[in-house]
Amino acid sequence: MIQDKEQGKGYFQIRRGLPNVARKLAGVDPFVVAFIGGSITEGYGASEPDETSWRALTGNYLKKRYPQGMVICINAGVGGTTSTFGAHRMAQHVMANGEIDLLFVEFSVNDGEDREESIRGVEGIVRQCRRLSPHADICLVYTAADKNLSVDSPFNIAVHEEVASHYELPSINLAAGIRALIQKGEIRWEELAPDLVHPNDAGYAQYAVYVQAFLEEVLALPVSSSLSTMMLPTPLMEGNYEFGAMLDINHVEQQNDFKITEVKPEPLINWRYGLEHLSTDKPDSQFSFIASGRSSGLLLLCGPDTGIFEYSLDGLTFHAVNLFDEWCLGAYRPIIAVFQLQPDVVSTRVIVRNTAQKDERSKGTGLRVLKLLSS
Repeated sequence: MIQDKEQGKGYFQIRRGLPNVARKLAGVDPFVVAFIGGSITEGYGASEPDETSWRALTGNYLKKRYPQGMVICINAGVGGTTSTFGAHRMAQHVMANGEIDLLFVEFSVNDGEDREESIRGVEGIVRQCRRLSPHADICLVYTAADKNLSVDSPFNIAVHEEVASHYELPSINLAAGIRALIQKGEIRWEELAPDLVHPNDAGYAQYAVYVQAFLEEVLALPVSSSLSTMMLPTPLMEGNYEFGAMLDINHVEQQNDFKITEVKPEPLINWRYGLEHLSTDKPDSQFSFIASGRSSGLLLLCGPDTGIFEYSLDGLTFHAVNLFDEWCLGAYRPIIAVFQLQPDVVSTRVIVRNTAQKDERSKGTGLRVLKLLSS
C-alpha cells in the first residue's frame, strides 16, 4: 500500500491543470465540486459512502485545503450508468443549483466498447459543462476493473484520453496506479475490490491517495490573477451529447392507458432521485413527445416484469426495443434507451408504444418511463 503521495505522481496528466480551482481556493467564496460517474463515484462497496469513498475523501481533502471558506460537494454518481446518460443528467444532477467550480468525471469502467458512443458521452459532458459553467475546471478519472488492469493502455481509458487531450483536460489514471502495485506484488486486486470492480474502504483510500497527489501538485502551480476561460475547439464527434437533457414526463402528449405514479417498484437499485413516472402493462398503450436535436430516447425503470416496447420517429417505421437483461431478474434499475441518431438538428415527434411481447425471462409486459431524453 502506498504510504505517501510522492509515489502517486506517475499516474496523472496535468495538461492545463485546474487554474480556476487554484484561484478560487485562494479566496473566501463558496467552492462547489461535483462528481459525476457510476457506482464507484456513488461509493458502492464503501462502509460509509459519504465518508470513506474516494469522492468523500477527496471532498474532505478540499475542505482541509480551504478552511476559510465553504466547500459544497455534489454526488452525481448513478450506479451502472455510462457517460451517455451522464451527459443527459448534467443539467439536473450537476447544475441544478447553478455554476460549479470543479467537475470530476468517472465513466471509464462503465462505458462499453463503442468508441463513438463513449466519445459522444464524455465529450458531451465536457462541452455542456463549459457551456453551462464556463469557469469550471474539469478532471477525468479512470478507475480500475479487470478490463482496465489487463493491458498498459486499456481501450476505455484510451478513448477517454482522446477527449482529455483534445480539450487539454487533466486526468488521473487510478487503474494504472493499481496495476503497478499488482505487478510489484504489493497487493492483490481482490484485497482492494472483493468483487474486482467496487473498492472497499482500503481500495477507496488508495484511490484517494492518487487523487490527492494530483491535487497537491496541480494546486501548487502559479495562480492566475484572473479567471481562465477556454474556448471550445471543434468537436471530436459530431452528434455528441452537448445538449443532452432529461425532460419531465409532463412533456408527454397524446398518451393513452398510461398512469402517472410515484410508487416505488421493489426492489429498486441505483436510483435516489424522484420516482414520478408513467407506467403501463397494457399492450398498445401509447404516448408521444417532441424532441429537439439530433437524438431522443427514454429513461426507464427496468426490472423483473419489463416487456418490449416500440418507438417511431415522426410516425415512420416502428422499432422494437428489448432492454431485459440478467440484472433485471433481481431488481429494478434505471436504464436508458437512445433512439436513432438524426443526420441534422430537427424537431422530431417520438411515438412510444407498448407491446404484448416480452423477453422469455420476464414476468410481464411492464413499461415504466421516468424521463424523456433529448439531445
